[in-house]
Amino acid sequence: MAGVRAAQKEKTRRALIQAAMNQLSAEHGYASLSLREVAREAGIAPTSFYRHFQNMEELGLTLVDEGGLALRQLLRQSRQQIAKGGSIIRASVTTFMEFVANNTAIFRLLLQEKSGNSREFRLAVQREVEHFTAELVDYLVDEQDFERSLAELQADAIVRIVFSVGADALDASAAERHELLETTISQVRIVARGAAVTRTLAKSAKS
Repeated sequence: MAGVRAAQKEKTRRALIQAAMNQLSAEHGYASLSLREVAREAGIAPTSFYRHFQNMEELGLTLVDEGGLALRQLLRQSRQQIAKGGSIIRASVTTFMEFVANNTAIFRLLLQEKSGNSREFRLAVQREVEHFTAELVDYLVDEQDFERSLAELQADAIVRIVFSVGADALDASAAERHELLETTISQVRIVARGAAVTRTLAKSAKS
């Protein structure tokens, strides 16, 4: 019985998360969501909401955490597939743009709350961006043999580019998204080539 109750509780919790995401749009940010409306879409009484989350802010922070984790997992998978051949930059940027297209609500939440009124939300989004950047730094150090300081500069530039383009892609048409994808790949390659040249010059200066 305990297992059944736990499964039902998790099912309801997921329903609340999905209900909140369904109500996010360009016109309705997270701050405008109503606990009552979210609970109604999830199929529960408003008072039952508090069995799963302390308040709407905790629900929102969960959305931020899960969205960031889902994006990082997709990018890890894309990097692993590169072992079979292909461009790491094209694969990663394509994966990122597909995530934005398929998860517009959660990506819009990340963008809106990055500079929103809630300090907790701002810090949560910043943590996700830092996780995203740190994984890219580790990849550049471990797989491409960059010194950490140069890897951090390169990763920071790349993350700033792709998140900015992600914002532009939210309301773009399929054709516009494709153009943004190709432009972003070119921009990231320029950053990567610049970092590679900087590394070579630094090694030459030391020798």
